[in-house]
Amino acid sequence: MKQHIVRRYSRNPILTSADIPYPVETVHNAAVVKHDREYIMLFRSHLRTGRSIIGLARSDDGFRFTADPEPFLTPERDGPFAAYEEFGVEDPRVTQIENEYVITYSAYSRNGVRIALAKTKDFKQVEKVALITEADYRNVVIFPERFGGLYARLDRPHSEISPWSIWISYSPDLRFWGESQLIMKPVPYHWDEMKIGPGAPPIKTGRGWLSIYHGVFQTMDGSIYRLGVALHDLHDPAKIIGVGDSWILQPEDPWEITGYVHNVVFTCGAVPESDGTVKIYWGGADTVMCVGEASIEDLVALCVDHGRPAK
Repeated sequence: MKQHIVRRYSRNPILTSADIPYPVETVHNAAVVKHDREYIMLFRSHLRTGRSIIGLARSDDGFRFTADPEPFLTPERDGPFAAYEEFGVEDPRVTQIENEYVITYSAYSRNGVRIALAKTKDFKQVEKVALITEADYRNVVIFPERFGGLYARLDRPHSEISPWSIWISYSPDLRFWGESQLIMKPVPYHWDEMKIGPGAPPIKTGRGWLSIYHGVFQTMDGSIYRLGVALHDLHDPAKIIGVGDSWILQPEDPWEITGYVHNVVFTCGAVPESDGTVKIYWGGADTVMCVGEASIEDLVALCVDHGRPAK
C-alpha cells in the first residue's frame, strides 16, 4: 500500500474567494464533472451573512478554473423551496444520468437541513425539481446507473442513533425514495470513528463501484475530517466488498489545517480519467478548493487488499 495514495496538485489551492467576481468569503466543497470536454465545478461559498450559495467555475484541464460572473444556485424567495432554503444552499453533488446532470444539494432553514434535487443539461439553465428528504439529512450522492430499474443513492442521516452512518435508498423517478438500508458504520477508535458520510458520486470500475467518503475523528483539539474509500458490488450496491482500513487524504497543507473550519479535507466530486487516474477535488478547511490525483487501481486495491468490513 502506498503511503501517499493521493498526489496533491503542486499549485493548490486551485480556487479561492479572491478568484470569484462577486463578493464571497470562501470557496469550498465543490462538485466537479466533465461536460463537453470542459470541467464544470459547482462550489459552495459563504456570504458575509454566514449563509451559503453555489457558484460555477469552468476549466479546460481540471486544474485552472475561471468562475462565471454570477452564482449558479441561490436560495429561493418564493414557491415550495423558499421555506427550506432560507438559510442557504450547500455542498452540491452532480451525477450524469443519460443526457442530463442531476444535482443534489443541502437546503438549510429554521426547519433543519433537507436535500434538494435539481437538473440541468447544459449548466446554463437549471430546474429545481424536488426536496427528496425530510430533515435532517446530508451528503446525498446518486449512482449514475439504475439497478433493477431503480435509481440508487447514498446518504447520511444526521443522527446519534445510527450513529452518523451511510445508508442506501432506491427510487423509480428520483423524487420518491424508499427501501432504505443502513450499509456502513463508523468504526470505534478508528480514523473515522465519530461519523462518516458519502463524498463524491460513486465511480464504476471493473471490480465494483468505488465510493470516496469522509470520516471524522474527534480529538482533544477538535475534529479532523479525512477521506477514505469503499467498494460496492457492481450489481447490488447495498453490498460493500470492502472499506479501506486507512485514510487516503488528511489535512496537511496550511490551507487545510487552518481556515473557516480547521483540519478539514472534504470532497463532493471526483472525475475519472481515461488513463486510469481520478482527479479528486476537496475543500480545504471550508475555505479554498484543492485537487489531487490518484490511481483508481490503487484505491480499489486499498478496499480489497487492505480492507475491513463495512459494519
